[in-house]
Amino acid sequence: MVTLTRMTLLRLLLLAAMLALLLFISSLWLPHTGLTDCGDSWQPCLTFFHRKPEPPFPEEAELPKAPPLTEECPGQSFQARHLLAYLKSSMASADDVMLEPYLQSWDELLNFMESLGTMVSFFSDKVKEKVILIRVLSLKRDLEAHGKRGTADKSGPQSEVNVAQRNCPDDMKLLGDFSCPVLPLEALRSIRSMVDAELKEGVVDFSRRTESGCRTLLRLHRSLLWLKLMLEGLAEGPDSDGRYRTPGELSRAAYMVALAPHHPWVLRQAAEFLFLALPDRPFFLRLVCARSQREATPLLHAIIHALELVHSRTQRILAEHGMLELP
Repeated sequence: MVTLTRMTLLRLLLLAAMLALLLFISSLWLPHTGLTDCGDSWQPCLTFFHRKPEPPFPEEAELPKAPPLTEECPGQSFQARHLLAYLKSSMASADDVMLEPYLQSWDELLNFMESLGTMVSFFSDKVKEKVILIRVLSLKRDLEAHGKRGTADKSGPQSEVNVAQRNCPDDMKLLGDFSCPVLPLEALRSIRSMVDAELKEGVVDFSRRTESGCRTLLRLHRSLLWLKLMLEGLAEGPDSDGRYRTPGELSRAAYMVALAPHHPWVLRQAAEFLFLALPDRPFFLRLVCARSQREATPLLHAIIHALELVHSRTQRILAEHGMLELP
C-alpha cells in the first residue's frame, strides 16, 4: 500500500512538472494586447504575427553605400564586407540572381548564425544541407549537360561531387560523405536558369515533396526573410521608454512571420528555446565591428537593403512559376 501511494505521488509530481513546463512555453505565446490579435488555431496570439504585408516586389534601387570596411573584423568568421560583396555579385544580371554568389552569401550568413552559439545549429545545420544540395544538383546537371559523367555512372554521385571538392573546409561534411563542392566556372548559373532547367526536366513536383533545387531554394528563400527581418529589428531605435528589443524578441517576431507558418507545432516549440538562448544585443553589434548602436545602424541598413533586393528578385522568379508553396 505504501509502495502504491509513493508511485501515485511520483506520477502526480511528474504530471505537475510537465504541466508547469507546458504553461511556461505557452506563456511565451500569450497576446500582448486584446484577443483580436490572435491568429488561427495553430498560431501564437502575438501582435507581430499580423505584421502588415510588404509589397511583394518592391521597386529596386541602387545599393546604398555602407560605412567603409577596409579591414576584416579580427577574431571571427563572419565578415560583413564579404557578405555585401557576395550579395552585390549575385545581382550582376538584371532581373535574375546569380546562383554561386547567392550560395556564397549563404556561406557568410552561416558564419553569422554559427557565431550565435550551439543552439542556433538547430537551424544552421539544416541551412547548410540545403546549400550543399543545390551545389550538388547544379554540378550534376552541368556534368550531364557537357557529357563529362565518365565513370560517374558506375561509381555514383560521389564521384561527381569529388570533382569540385577543391578548397572545401573539413567542417562542411554534412550529407553523409558529401562535402561542400564549390561550383567551377562552367557550372555557374542563375536562379532563373536553374528553375527553367528543372521545369523542363520535370523534376519539380507541385503535389509532393521532391529533392529538387527549386524546392530547396524555396526553403533558403524563407530563411533569408527570417534573417532580414531580424536584422531590421536590430537596426531599429529604442521604444518610447528608451528600451531596445532583445535579439531573442526580434528573432521570435521574424520567425513567426517568415518560418512558423511552414513549420509543424513541435518545431515551433523547439524554436522558442533557441530564442531564449540568443546572446545580447552588444554581441550582435560586435559581429559587424560596431562599438555602438549608432555605429552599427548604417552598415545594418546596407546589409538589409541588399538582402531585400536579392529576396525580392528570388520571390519574383518563384512567383512567376507558382513555386511559393512547393511541398
